[in-house]
Order: sequence, then C-alpha cells, then structure tokens
Amino acid sequence: MFFSIIIPLYNRPEEIRELLQSLLRQSYKDFEVIVVEDGSTVPAKTIVEGFKEDLDIHYFEKKNEGQGFARNYGFERAHGAYFIVFDSDILVPEDYLAIVKESIDEEGWDAFGGPDAAHDSFSTIQKAISYSMTSPFTTGGIRGNKNHVGQFHPRSFNMGISRNVWESTGGYKLSRRSEDIEFSIRMINSGFKVGLISEAFVYHKRRTSLNQFFKQIYNFGKGRIDIAQIYPSELKAVHALPAVFTLGVLGLFILNIVDLLLFNDVVLLHYLVWLGDLFLFSFVVLLLWHSTMVTKSFRVGLFSVVTAFIQLMAYGFGFMRNYIDRVLLRKDTSV
Repeated sequence: MFFSIIIPLYNRPEEIRELLQSLLRQSYKDFEVIVVEDGSTVPAKTIVEGFKEDLDIHYFEKKNEGQGFARNYGFERAHGAYFIVFDSDILVPEDYLAIVKESIDEEGWDAFGGPDAAHDSFSTIQKAISYSMTSPFTTGGIRGNKNHVGQFHPRSFNMGISRNVWESTGGYKLSRRSEDIEFSIRMINSGFKVGLISEAFVYHKRRTSLNQFFKQIYNFGKGRIDIAQIYPSELKAVHALPAVFTLGVLGLFILNIVDLLLFNDVVLLHYLVWLGDLFLFSFVVLLLWHSTMVTKSFRVGLFSVVTAFIQLMAYGFGFMRNYIDRVLLRKDTSV
C-alpha cells in the first residue's frame, strides 16, 4: 500500500459522495481511503459503505474533537507509506495520485502540498472565492504558486506526509484553527524535506455562502496570532497587511463622511479623501479586470470584488481581534 487517503468529515455527507466518486477515477490505484466521522450529527456511513465494492475504503466514527485530531485518528489506522490529507469539499483530478507518486520518486519529498482550483461546475460564488484566495492582489498569489516567497507550508485541504513524518512528529498538535500551519512549521523545523508539487492540484469547493466565507477567513486571521504565540518568528509584516487595509477602508469611510459634513471646505482633507477614493476605485477596477480575464466571466469578476474585500477585511478583523486579546490583554483564546 503506497497511499492512505485520510478524510475528516463533519456533517457533509453529500460532499464526501462527490469526493469518493472522483477517487474512483484515479489512474494510479495503489491506495486506501480512510474516512473519519468527527462526531457528526448527520453521518455519512451509508454513503461511504456504498463505495466498498469499488474502493479499499474504511469508515470510522469518533467524538467531535476537530479536524486536526480526526486526521491523527486516521493516521493511526493507515497502512500506507504516505498519508494524503484531503478536505471533504474537494474533487480530485484523475491523474492526481500518479503526479504525486512521480514527484515523490524524483524529489524524495517527506511532505508536500499542492494548489487548488475552481471546477467548471462550481457556482459563481465558489469561483469568486477561489479567485480571491489565489489572486496576486489578495494573497499575493502565494498559495500553490511556484514563485511563492519563502518556505512553502502545505495546507491540509491538499497535503501529504510520509509515515516517517507521522511517527517522528506525532501529527497535529492543534485540532482547529491554523493546525496545518503549525504542523508544517514543525515538520520543516525537524529537518524534513517539504515542498510544493504545483501540478498536483485539486478542485476546492470552499464555502458556499459569503457569510460562511467571512467566518472561515476571520478564523484564519485569528489563527495567525495563535501561530505567533507558538513561533514568534513566524509573524511577518506581510501578515498585518489585511489589517492595514481594513483600517484604511474604515478610515476612508469616516473621512468621506467628515468631508461631506464640512461641505468640502477643508482643502487638505478633501484632497486626501480624493486620493484615497481614487486608490480604492483603482483597486476595484483592477480586481474586476483581472478576475474577469482569469475566470473568463464578467459575472464572476463582479463577485470577486466582493469576495476579495470580504477576504481582506475578515482576515484583518480576526487578526486585530486576536492580537488585542492574546498579545495586549494576555487572554487565552486558542482552540
């Protein structure tokens, strides 16, 4: 057995059906699938067992402890030389495992990650979220990009580790919120060879509503401060940019109101407001143009402007909130 695919699951039975259907089409066949139901109230046991004749699949149920510990539970029961971690909301291209196997043979990875993309079947919002999560104007294009700055940190929607990494590190130490970043940092600090397989992408559905997306990214922002509490050197100036952007947008909104109340009589204030509005308008136009070109859809481009602002500001709010709580007020808000 070369690959063990570990999938934590929480109340997403229909998603796991689509993921398993995509695994049926893999050109490389030497793998097992381990589904760990993490205390779901809407279990997927019947759906998973429906694939037993076509996949080497194993279904386990445990109490809810979060995705990090659910993955550890799967690692403990895996038989493969390499463990691949997927989120339940992805689809896997048919040559994924073949690409990963070839890269491992050539590069000797101890751990790896791959990028994500939007499938043609995804909704407009899902495509817009996918764009904003990979855009050079929001994340710097660093997620799954060959030209990423600094050491690549695999993310657990599409991530693999060798059995040796699991046995040496003990797996995830955090169960929720930035658990994958902490694990990646610990693997790298332990001297393992960790890298990006840029061709090993998956189709990532992500959140299906703007409200869910805001909550997810808000927790990402909070999680960055959690990581900094464990590894202070991992907090970089670039991580604060969404907070700076958020404060800038809010400040510009307030200045516009003040400028209107003063009837544009304060020349310096009016000039500053004009410059700020011009910058923000230019940013919106750039996002709209770039997303439309990348996704080949003006409609997706329009929604991408919304999702980009949600992403930057949700991360900024989460980052600032947890910085105040954990750094300034010394509260323990970790999960």
